[in-house]
Amino acid sequence: MLLTIDVGNTNSVLGVFRGEESRVYFGKKALFVELGVKTGMAVLVDTPSEVGADRIVNGVAAFHQYGGPCIVVDFGTAITFDAISAKGEYLGGVIAPGLGISSEALFARAARLPRVEIKDPGKVIGTNTVTHMQAGLYYGAVDMVDGMITRLKKELGEDVKVVATGGQAKLVSKGSKHIQHTDEFLTLTGLRLIWEKNQPAEHGKSAAAAPEKKAQS
Repeated sequence: MLLTIDVGNTNSVLGVFRGEESRVYFGKKALFVELGVKTGMAVLVDTPSEVGADRIVNGVAAFHQYGGPCIVVDFGTAITFDAISAKGEYLGGVIAPGLGISSEALFARAARLPRVEIKDPGKVIGTNTVTHMQAGLYYGAVDMVDGMITRLKKELGEDVKVVATGGQAKLVSKGSKHIQHTDEFLTLTGLRLIWEKNQPAEHGKSAAAAPEKKAQS
């Protein structure tokens, strides 16, 4: 049995694996994998140590589950986009403000705007302050995500898988034209895969993974 812990800026997730099956106990978002841990993924950016560990773990899981090239969209405190090549290399990505940050900024900076539930209001043209804000937050996020994926596809090629994870993944995926898969356990799966890669040969099938091509995050 394996306990995996994903500690993020907003929430934490604990997962228990029995083989390849898991049960989640509470919370959600981001992990901590230290430099030097075997991931099996070359990190082809200027400074690999600057890439958040959760982004590498998500990339490892997405490539294992869905193949490459692929784009991982993680809806957390920030919305991150990560590009993985057909060979399973981490190519880089994008960081944008998350829905929660955007919502709180409106509430904190505009005296007459309330806190609102982030949801699809059903139509763009709102008829009151709450639905005005919900339309801006929800459709703004959907269109930003789809617009960014369109740009990423121009660089990666059109034949690319798009996987979403994180707090608002299911919500935004419903309105997205490009997100194909929603995987709430992506980070925990990545943690399990990386744990397996770092076990002695007699304890895990993945221990004899190919050597890293470049310094890892």
